[in-house]
Amino acid sequence: MAETNRAETIREAFVRKNPRSAELYPQFQELFPSGSAGHDGYVADPFPISIARGQGARKWDVDGNEYIDYGMGSASLLLGHAHPQVVEALVQAAPFGSHYGGPVEAMLEWGERVHQLIPCAEKIRFVGSGAEATMLALRIARAHTGKDKIIRWESHYHGWHDYVMPGNLPPFDVPASIGIPQGVLDSVVVLPPDLAALERVLTSDADIAAVITEASGASYGTVPLQPDFLQGVRKLTREHGVVMILDEVITGFRWSPGGAQARLGIDPDLCTLAKILTGGLPGGAVAGKSEFMAVMEQSGDSHHDRFERVLHGGTFNANPYAAATGNAALKIVATGEMQETADRMAERLRRGLGEIVDRYEVAACVYGESSTFHLFFGSRSIEGLDANALKNQSPETQKAFRQAVQVRGVDLMSRTSGVLSGVHTEADIDQSLAAFDGAIKAMVDEGLVSHG
Repeated sequence: MAETNRAETIREAFVRKNPRSAELYPQFQELFPSGSAGHDGYVADPFPISIARGQGARKWDVDGNEYIDYGMGSASLLLGHAHPQVVEALVQAAPFGSHYGGPVEAMLEWGERVHQLIPCAEKIRFVGSGAEATMLALRIARAHTGKDKIIRWESHYHGWHDYVMPGNLPPFDVPASIGIPQGVLDSVVVLPPDLAALERVLTSDADIAAVITEASGASYGTVPLQPDFLQGVRKLTREHGVVMILDEVITGFRWSPGGAQARLGIDPDLCTLAKILTGGLPGGAVAGKSEFMAVMEQSGDSHHDRFERVLHGGTFNANPYAAATGNAALKIVATGEMQETADRMAERLRRGLGEIVDRYEVAACVYGESSTFHLFFGSRSIEGLDANALKNQSPETQKAFRQAVQVRGVDLMSRTSGVLSGVHTEADIDQSLAAFDGAIKAMVDEGLVSHG
């Protein structure tokens, strides 16, 4: 006899609610590798949700489903989707053209705002993205020191270019992508986030130019840093004459108006910025102390300018549109009000989600700093959590969680984590917690999570 009262599964509910996204996906697959037009993160099973628009803390997909959004443009939208002042700045700039092949006054204002907010930003150079920012920062460090090697930490994310592929994903002795030259691999030293290991390498290898560190810990804090770790990196790099690069692509302007370096009292030589910097448009920057940024100076001496300086170009760097929206965003960011609200709402969300996990006695833990939150399935504590433990989480459990919250009107930045904006409200958090509760219950009912 046919079963008639079987409950709908998480996957079945996801498919049912997204017929237009399902219809579009084969067309994406025909045109783009794995169906993704621009980012590996857009690949999903059975298909990704196609988004139609966003406003404030919410977005809507092509099927008309509404979501409270915790992706926030991959953490670029501290001010929420389509903030009126940012939109108005773009609308005002658009009729005058997107590129003039020369400097505009808005660039000067934009740079001055960065200079005023970011403690290490004595000099600034704008670039086209966060990945370009880390690529340029590494080049500056090598040029300043005359040394070749870079130390980076396991699982910290610094973009997708060759020099940050080693150590990006477990296993850490294999680069995260094929197509990386052996010469690049030889110039990158991958370490676990351990100060003793750093000291050993700095003491034994005289060819280290820089240490690059994601200010939040790996992947916006998915693997948190130990207390005072950044201070330890600063101490050791200074003692050994090595450049400290603080990757603030996500933490910049989010942890505080002056980024993590201002909030934590860190004094890096260089930092990398993007995302919030532009108000959510493409773009980024390297900011740093004058003595390090000086390797980019053109002196007028032909030998120096050809053989003794860092060359840097980029058609759309500091373009008028990004400068306009960046100025509008940083003017708001400077007050600190958006960060205070985002942090407070994130704490409310983390606390509530932790209570849900405890109530269902699920083997999972909730954590995060500033305006982020993370859910780790597999342990009731983050004690000893590292990148390998994260890798060993069940992909099916993570996928089911994201789909379960999506069908309940919530979307995340990754499968089990997200960021908040300064326009999320208590009502948004309470509605989200109800969705998380339903999602965890559905996963328990389907046997997709274990008990702690």
